[in-house]
Amino acid sequence: MTEEQTAAAVQPRRAKHLLDPNNPRPQVDLAKLREEKAKLQNVQRWVGSTLAVTTILHMAVGLVIAAVVVPDDRIDAKVGLNLIAGAFGVMAVAAGLVIHGRRVLSWWLLLGALVLPIGLWVTFA
Repeated sequence: MTEEQTAAAVQPRRAKHLLDPNNPRPQVDLAKLREEKAKLQNVQRWVGSTLAVTTILHMAVGLVIAAVVVPDDRIDAKVGLNLIAGAFGVMAVAAGLVIHGRRVLSWWLLLGALVLPIGLWVTFA
């Protein structure tokens, strides 16, 4: 046996979870860490806004469907349910804007208001 082999045989094997002074941990790049954190926050923002908007729009569609099944002699109920559905459409767009940190009062709210005329058309067509 050579001297290197006997030295390796004598030294006990160090557990990997312990600190090894001969093999320090690599340094963390703070700029890269900030960049990854910003990317993660952007993805979380988009996922959260997508979930919020689609959930609220499902509620609006449910109200339009409820207006369709209301008896034909209750026109007031049909119009009222569609008005509430339109309000939920506007709230869905507003929730998306808030999550993204944008101004709530914007032209995008008209997109949510489209639920009302579409719902009235579906209900009375």
